[in-house]
Amino acid sequence: MNLSSSFTQGFHKALQRKAPIICFSHLRWDFVLQRPQHLMERFARDRQVFYFEEFIPTDHHLAYLEIHPFEGTAVKAIRPRIPHWLGEDERERELRKLLDELLSIYGVARPILWFYTPLMYGFARHIDAAAVIYDCMDELANFKFAPPTLKDAEAALLARADVAFTGGYSLYEAKRHLHDNIHPFPSSVDADHFHAARGNLEEPADQRSISSPKLGYYGVIDERLDLGLISAVANARPDLSFVFIGPIVKISPDDLPKAANIHYLGRKAYGELPAYVSGWSVALMPFALNDATRLISPTKTPEYLAAGRPIVSTPVADVVRQYGGVSGVALARDAEGFATACDDAVALKEFDSAWLRSVDILLAASSWDDTFDAMNVLVEEAIIRRSASPHSPTQFPCSQSSVRSRPSYDYLILGAGFAGSVMAERLASDGKHVLLCDKRLHIGGNAYDFHNEDGILVHRYGPHIFHTNSLEIFDYLSQFTAWRPYQHRVLADIGDRRLPVPINRTTLNGLYCLNLKDDAEAALFLAARAEPCDPIETAKDAVVSQVGDDLYRTFFQGYTRKQWGLDPTQLDRSVTSRVPARVSDDDRYFLDTYQAMPLHGYTKMFEKMLDHECITVLLGTEFADIRKDNLAAHTIFTGPIDEYFDFRFGRLPYRSLEFRHETHDARRLLPVGVINYPSETVPYTRITEYKHLTGQIHPKTTISYEFAGREGEPYYPIPRPENQALYKQYEAVARRCSDVTFVGRLATYKYYNMDQVVGQALATYRKMSKARASTTIAASVK
Repeated sequence: MNLSSSFTQGFHKALQRKAPIICFSHLRWDFVLQRPQHLMERFARDRQVFYFEEFIPTDHHLAYLEIHPFEGTAVKAIRPRIPHWLGEDERERELRKLLDELLSIYGVARPILWFYTPLMYGFARHIDAAAVIYDCMDELANFKFAPPTLKDAEAALLARADVAFTGGYSLYEAKRHLHDNIHPFPSSVDADHFHAARGNLEEPADQRSISSPKLGYYGVIDERLDLGLISAVANARPDLSFVFIGPIVKISPDDLPKAANIHYLGRKAYGELPAYVSGWSVALMPFALNDATRLISPTKTPEYLAAGRPIVSTPVADVVRQYGGVSGVALARDAEGFATACDDAVALKEFDSAWLRSVDILLAASSWDDTFDAMNVLVEEAIIRRSASPHSPTQFPCSQSSVRSRPSYDYLILGAGFAGSVMAERLASDGKHVLLCDKRLHIGGNAYDFHNEDGILVHRYGPHIFHTNSLEIFDYLSQFTAWRPYQHRVLADIGDRRLPVPINRTTLNGLYCLNLKDDAEAALFLAARAEPCDPIETAKDAVVSQVGDDLYRTFFQGYTRKQWGLDPTQLDRSVTSRVPARVSDDDRYFLDTYQAMPLHGYTKMFEKMLDHECITVLLGTEFADIRKDNLAAHTIFTGPIDEYFDFRFGRLPYRSLEFRHETHDARRLLPVGVINYPSETVPYTRITEYKHLTGQIHPKTTISYEFAGREGEPYYPIPRPENQALYKQYEAVARRCSDVTFVGRLATYKYYNMDQVVGQALATYRKMSKARASTTIAASVK
């Protein structure tokens, strides 16, 4: 996940003090430098970090702590020593006491509890935590000698965790149903560190004497390696040297394959690795394909590539998924194929370096700094969420009885959605007295959300996803809410498949059973199908000119007919040009710089926006009931403009929506937040599962079915030339009215996104302020 610095700064605005971290890990800090060290080093830049390791048996009669400060790091490694004769229950009690002692010694209050192993949760669960994080780096339950209690411990940890991370995509897919706020973070890379291997480093002495070409592996040597494969390949290629660097764990050294061309050099420090790799022609990942490797995402994959070494690997799922199409990465399942791939990789290293250009582009988006930044935002979101009441009622305190007794207001605003609320807040900030009315019994307009009877946060009027490219708009709303980073993804239900929309390379490959490997191939494919239209006038023209008739009929025709009640040939091109086709595999629905959801919901944001002594809110009130009461000198109207003028020229056509909400006794039902249904045989247009949007943690889930129709509350102005002509008649009358201003989607009959409505309201406020200032100056001159 990539976040701009402005977004990160906005998200951190409310967080001044950094909670310390207690990181519980099954790995020793100074064993092998892996994901925990990369991340905790970065967290330690601005907060205390204690790295709490697995206990070490001792002959001493009392339990005690060893505290290890290592040179070059602010992280303190904590090693509990426990008498070896204690039973499990006694050991847990002692570990709990030692943890409490650690917090007392360092004066730590409400730390972040960060777990790499669920087995340590039992003695830490009593801690009052700022947040609980589960970073599931590997499926430990599948490893050799895994304790039988691990699964139960993980379930208990997930029940308490505020956010969970996984070390790869396969692991994410295996666990996503277990938690609502879980995110995949596959292996990252310190590219600069390993890039040094491409230069002229001096090869270490213990490797220098080994004959070339050398093919190497570094990492833990354990049951995850395919020892039979290694033996067979070394035997088949006696002219190649096979170098293995790393500690031997959980298997006997006697079981390792032995041959004149196989060399075990032992464990090396992280800083030494580039020098060793510099002497290799090829990097190896000869993993066994078993339960222990089914869900792994090897950190060494991007490290080898950063070092400029071609890779030969067995087809581990996450390697295939992330790097299967990368030049320089060869996949082979059996010894013969693996040996042949080694030959090809040696030749590639010696005679071709062009493949590294695309590798470097790929790695540029895989740094540990980027992973840390993205995780840090989610951690701090979790802190804010935990500190707030999770199910506090979303009632606004103002009602009809709260209207002040003063006979008039400076402004009467009709509609308490985005347009009306922004105008009310801005005018109140100038000391203007505002009466804000809405015919509904709640604020927030169509963005209103609430906790249903099961405590699940639901958008009553369908999904509202905030996204904008405007820093001004994002910063303005950031005054009233913290944010939850969220990038919206949508799948279309096409027969027996669910494919990404907007159409992208993945969509094309899935729909047509293709193997388009890059943007250029996808662009050529779409160009061959596109049917140029001149001029592009209708919604159909906008799609067919980009992707052709087949994709138009598959994804757009039926959906548009259901949504608008009209054929795309009868609608303006703007309807479908909002969702363009792409040639990349980027499956985000929006590409805006700022994509986020209000952390505690839209209604809470509106409540804070309207919490001002100069704003009075009157709910459940129709405009017709108060328009003759002369409550204010100026009216700001955000409802349908034809309604304001009593439909004198006729009714403007709008499209309405109905929603059927259902709560299910399941943690998740959908793979993404929204599934579209383009087929006209399905009555609804889409299904939304709100917990994807809100990040709420709850054992149940709520979905909504969305039906478009002609009758009901107006939602969308229908973009057709004749409708625009009718609106222009109302607009001409509105321009002659000096005592009313029209703002918002319905009042200006435009198909705006939420951020555009906020932008329009801010611009209208500035225009009104400028006009007031000019009037004041003119009056003073007179």
